[in-house]
Amino acid sequence: MIPDKSTIVLDNILSRKSVRNFTGEPVTKACLLAILRAGMAAPSARNRQPLGFVVVTERKLLDALGEGLPFTKMLFRAGAAIVVCGDSGTALQEGASDLWEQDAAAATENILLAAEAMGLGAVWSALHPYPERSGLAGKLLNLPASVFPFSIVPVGHPTGEEQPKDKFKPEKIHWERW
Repeated sequence: MIPDKSTIVLDNILSRKSVRNFTGEPVTKACLLAILRAGMAAPSARNRQPLGFVVVTERKLLDALGEGLPFTKMLFRAGAAIVVCGDSGTALQEGASDLWEQDAAAATENILLAAEAMGLGAVWSALHPYPERSGLAGKLLNLPASVFPFSIVPVGHPTGEEQPKDKFKPEKIHWERW
């Protein structure tokens, strides 16, 4: 039996979808801060928390990112975007320096789930490991050399076109051994 509280969380996870169609309505600062709080709650290797976040709400900058980055044309109608970045200035100890990407991926997923829970739409668009994408984002966002853009998440009010997909495939499950 699944506890009631778990049902709410599982429903949110299973309802998440990649939203690429937005109404153009702005996203409030309060909503963005709640989404960022969820992003920062993600697990972090050795709890080093080597991430930083750039929130973009300025229309001119959203459009410039949408124009310059492939696969991000949805930025033209998004109310905001969150760029998840790894900060190499945050010392990662004991050989964990290569784990910032995993931390950034976990934070990105939490951002997507938080947006879904709030009735907003969002989609993950990769910047890393593509030098042309991360370079353009770094330049437009004035990132210091020690900061690496990992993903850009357009966030906005969905038009309702996208629907969640059932991705469960029992044939991919192996019990005890492959």
